[in-house]
Amino acid sequence: MTRQATGNVWAFSVSASVVLADRFTKMAAEAWLDPIRPLPVIPGLFDLTLVRNPGGVFGIMRDLSPGIRSALFTIVPALVIVAIAVYLWRLPGDQRLVRAALALVLGGAAGNLIDRIRLGHVVDFLDVYWRDHHWPAFNIADSAICVGVGLMLFEGIFARPEKAGGRPAPADERPPAAKETSAP
Repeated sequence: MTRQATGNVWAFSVSASVVLADRFTKMAAEAWLDPIRPLPVIPGLFDLTLVRNPGGVFGIMRDLSPGIRSALFTIVPALVIVAIAVYLWRLPGDQRLVRAALALVLGGAAGNLIDRIRLGHVVDFLDVYWRDHHWPAFNIADSAICVGVGLMLFEGIFARPEKAGGRPAPADERPPAAKETSAP
């Protein structure tokens, strides 16, 4: 099997694992948690609380009309999922960090899209807070998306320059910094 094919199998397995973990934890949250009474895990810092989020990330656009909100939060994520899957499929085998990042984003986006199609909202249940300051509730899919985006930012900031062949150039083969020259 080629490096690219192995990378594709691995990436889509990671995405599927994120979807499965997300589905399992959301089903458990719906079965065991009460939206009115949080379940403290680390008192004063972290609770499990059932939240039904009709909006986007952090609850944005929750006040849109249900028809517009439904179309926006199903069609756009579906298109993004297709675009990521196609890009992942074509990604060179040596792009491991980017592949991992996109696999996490793909799995997270798919997990939340399943909720939108199935329920019309996303199930969130992880509640992190300090005193009266709450971070918006989130779930496994949201966490995978955030980690994937973080990995892409890391790659973009810290990636080494590449040689013409597409592989990073060893430090001793990098061209020296450009020097000013005067015209004769």
